[in-house]
Amino acid sequence: MCKRVCKHRCKWLCKVSRHEAADRRAADGVLQGRRLRRYEWCRRLHIPSRTIVLIMDHQHAEAFPSEVIERLKTYVYRLIDPRNGETFYVGKGRGNRVFAHIRGEQGIEGDDLDNRMRRIRRIRLAGFEVAHVIHRHGMDDARAFEVESALMDAYPGLTNEVGGVGGNEFGAMHAMEIIRKYAAEPADFRHRVVLISVNRSAFAESSLYEATRYAWNISPSRAKKAEVVLATVQGVIKGAFIADDWLEATATNFPGRQDVPGRYGFVGREAPEELQKMYVGKRVPDEYRRRGAANPIKYASSTKVETLR
Repeated sequence: MCKRVCKHRCKWLCKVSRHEAADRRAADGVLQGRRLRRYEWCRRLHIPSRTIVLIMDHQHAEAFPSEVIERLKTYVYRLIDPRNGETFYVGKGRGNRVFAHIRGEQGIEGDDLDNRMRRIRRIRLAGFEVAHVIHRHGMDDARAFEVESALMDAYPGLTNEVGGVGGNEFGAMHAMEIIRKYAAEPADFRHRVVLISVNRSAFAESSLYEATRYAWNISPSRAKKAEVVLATVQGVIKGAFIADDWLEATATNFPGRQDVPGRYGFVGREAPEELQKMYVGKRVPDEYRRRGAANPIKYASSTKVETLR
């Protein structure tokens, strides 16, 4: 048997022995405290012994050394729940951003905790530490945005509050969706319109109207000048609405919704049938779209396109 095969076989046998050793140590009462709780949690979730060893033996870094930060540049990372191996957050950053996010829930209480922080707190209360993976490093911001957005598409149910840059336009799609997107007739704007790029997951849980009308970083005075609000999904117009008024995004103005300071929503109705036929199912023309654009709001007319702030 060649040395390479022998080496790999020895490594494999070593791993097997470590897995069996974890089970034996638990049975013999060697594991105590936090390590025992981790082991019991893993067993209840039917996590394989190999994964249990990695969870129990994993050493956690607290920060990157300065010489490492210089080489890292911009990187993209995932935060992982060690209780079930589920990825719950995808992010990009520089320096010690990943560690700042892992420790971000410390010292924060109540309503100030977002979904990511709540998940991290539950992990810690169960006796675990948040796991992480640096997926790509050494990148500039433009490339990191692309990698981050692709990872967000690959892991549904994330706690990220904002979708990936360009995800609504160039994100994960079935082949037939791509064909419909680029084969569709481009829209000819004959009105002053607001184009709102809506995430598919948002209206999967409610109606397209509800997903389109709330809550956006937009100037209400400028939005009120628009004659039609068009909901777009990955470059295709899916709905047309008439906004009767734009209001602050508060629970008072929109019962059943949470307050979103600094943002606005509209109260309105579906556009008349003639406007639906004019716009719905049409493709947003290429000159109105820019790859990597993060703002989901644009203003369009027969003569110009403008991003609304």
